[in-house]
Amino acid sequence: MSVGIIILVVAVFAALGYVIGQRRALSLSASTGKKLHSLPGYYGQTVALFAAIPSLVVLVVWLFVQPAIIEGRVSGMIPDSAIPDGGARSLVMADVRRIADGLDAVLARGKLDESQLSAMRADQTNVRSLLAEVGVALGSEVPNEVFEAAKVYRLGSATGNAAMAVLVLALSAGLAFWSYRRIAPDLRARAISESFVKSLLIAASTVAILTTIGIVASLVFETYSFFKIYPASEFFFSTVWNPQFRGGSELGILPLLWGTFYISMVALIVAVPLGLMIAIYLAEYAGPTARSVVKPAIEVLAGIPTIVYGLFALVTLGPFLRDWVAQPLGVGTSSSSVLTAGIVMGIMIIPFVSSLSDDIINAVPQALRDGAYALGATKSETIKQVVLPAALPGIVGAILLAASRAIGETMIVVLGAGASAKLSLNPFEAMTTVTVKIVSQLTGDTEFASPETLVAFALGLTLFVLTLGLNVLALYIVRKYREQYE
Repeated sequence: MSVGIIILVVAVFAALGYVIGQRRALSLSASTGKKLHSLPGYYGQTVALFAAIPSLVVLVVWLFVQPAIIEGRVSGMIPDSAIPDGGARSLVMADVRRIADGLDAVLARGKLDESQLSAMRADQTNVRSLLAEVGVALGSEVPNEVFEAAKVYRLGSATGNAAMAVLVLALSAGLAFWSYRRIAPDLRARAISESFVKSLLIAASTVAILTTIGIVASLVFETYSFFKIYPASEFFFSTVWNPQFRGGSELGILPLLWGTFYISMVALIVAVPLGLMIAIYLAEYAGPTARSVVKPAIEVLAGIPTIVYGLFALVTLGPFLRDWVAQPLGVGTSSSSVLTAGIVMGIMIIPFVSSLSDDIINAVPQALRDGAYALGATKSETIKQVVLPAALPGIVGAILLAASRAIGETMIVVLGAGASAKLSLNPFEAMTTVTVKIVSQLTGDTEFASPETLVAFALGLTLFVLTLGLNVLALYIVRKYREQYE
């Protein structure tokens, strides 16, 4: 039974529990003459929540735990001799999962039965041809140990899924019946229902926190593995980025940090003045009609996919800057450059600056403006000397949030700035950023334990620390601003 069907059955149990629970509460109240402690709907909610929540929690936990247990068991069945030279056990396990899925498809199509599958051996049957018929392509012959592991994996998954279905559905039905039998006029159904909802909210918050902890932990552990095989001093202070997957790599982060900083600064130089002027116009000069049209039109920029911005940089802006600026001045010959990516990225983050700054300027108390007007200040003088200084902390926070967005951008840099890691002041040269190299180092079937792959986690952790610092600084400034006027 698939997970979707299990969830659907549990949802049906919960819906039926809500209806019969509500009806039982009303019938008991009528037969005993006692007034219900809570509204009838709360009694139905109690049955529905007991029918759905515990069983779904068990389902989620089972889906996480079962693959780890099965893969741990199956991985031990594969000897080192079955792992290709230069390969990794994780890649062999990926083949095991694909073969297991293919065997399920073969059985579903009736090409084999269970007894034939149990007797089949990889060295006696062309497994690749059999799996190719159901759309599973393997790059090489399948060792018999891997094939046997795939059969065990398939059997374990099938057994685990069946046990999961039985347990989840039995738990759902059993708790629904138990909560149904507990219904009585004096049952504090509202308190039970609200406790469930409170627990759900706490669980949702915990999931978000645990996800963040998991992300940071994975980055820290893999970065530690990287620094065990590559010197941290060379990583942080070397000026050369030259990964060689066959050895002899130089993995200095400084060229990548410089490219990230340079492109982000160009983007901010474009976005901050334009975004701030747009915000001032919308907050202080535009009428209601103009504001209702201009602000949504500008915010559309934030909804355009970044790949579209990248194509614009690659096809339109890059060749224009090369043909009309760089080549006539003799400062560059490539359409991929820091200036190309920075300008397009600046256009993309204009809404971040303009919308946040507009809201912040509107939050400045009108009494400050009225006081300036009463002293004889003009509108422009009021904006320059009263409104902007009062809104400055919030505007700085908006700029820092936009900077965080620019630092994490990938597609625009790939298409607009190229992939060359270098230290240069020429904005018409191709450069790259940390995010681009994270993608490139993890692309393809590479040995996961090599420094050229693990360096992606060190790059990610460095970028995480930088963006986290910017976000914390931005939130601190915005909070300080809010406390000033609330």
